[in-house]
Amino acid sequence: MQVTWQMLLTVCPLVFLAGFVDSVAGGGGLISLPAYYLAGLPPVTAAGTNKLSACLGTLAASGRFLAGHEVNGKAALLAALGAFPGSWLGTALLKHIPEQAIRLMMVAAIPLVAVVVLRRKNLGGRRLTPERLDRPVSFLIGLCVGFYDGLIGPGTGTFLILLFTSLMGMEAVMASGTAKLVNLTSNAASLTSLLMSGKVLLFLGLPAAACGIVGNLLGASMTIRRGGGFIRGMLMVVLALLLAKMIWDMVQ
Repeated sequence: MQVTWQMLLTVCPLVFLAGFVDSVAGGGGLISLPAYYLAGLPPVTAAGTNKLSACLGTLAASGRFLAGHEVNGKAALLAALGAFPGSWLGTALLKHIPEQAIRLMMVAAIPLVAVVVLRRKNLGGRRLTPERLDRPVSFLIGLCVGFYDGLIGPGTGTFLILLFTSLMGMEAVMASGTAKLVNLTSNAASLTSLLMSGKVLLFLGLPAAACGIVGNLLGASMTIRRGGGFIRGMLMVVLALLLAKMIWDMVQ
């Protein structure tokens, strides 16, 4: 597929916005993946190209959170160990599912994320699992969310933040930074699989990735400076995007 200026002008600004949102509260894929659809890419190629820009943008945000010491290293490592095989399996399944089924799964996933965000009124503090289970819980969070990321994608970072805060009691900014490293791993696994299958449009994905990196760095810096209240507000923005995407898909 040939990349045109119209495609670049459609995708790049939206990927910048997606990077900003994703580095704060997750859910950037709700903006970036539809942007690739809008540019005319078929679903699997859109997913692969989106993974390229998302992976590079998430790498930049991860570095910013690491520099600010806002990452739980042990939880991130164990969750990443689960996210890689989970994402690989999800992506392998993605390549064998009809295009229409992929779109239906996205529509079904969006209200589930919305319900989770609505029910989670506070971020951090109270935990739902005992501390002695942190290691297996971290691994299972990575495995399950990684599988979702490889198969569907949008909302992955939001799921990770909510699970780290609710199950493990992480403070919001720490959860956001930890989620970045886990999401980076799942993105890398999925991207590797899709690259091997020739499902990545490099001449569109790389310019979009540059815009995504700028958005991710800006969002990560603001998150570290402004803390949990800012994350909570951005989660509400993500919720609005989730609902808008759901309504859009229903009326098409």
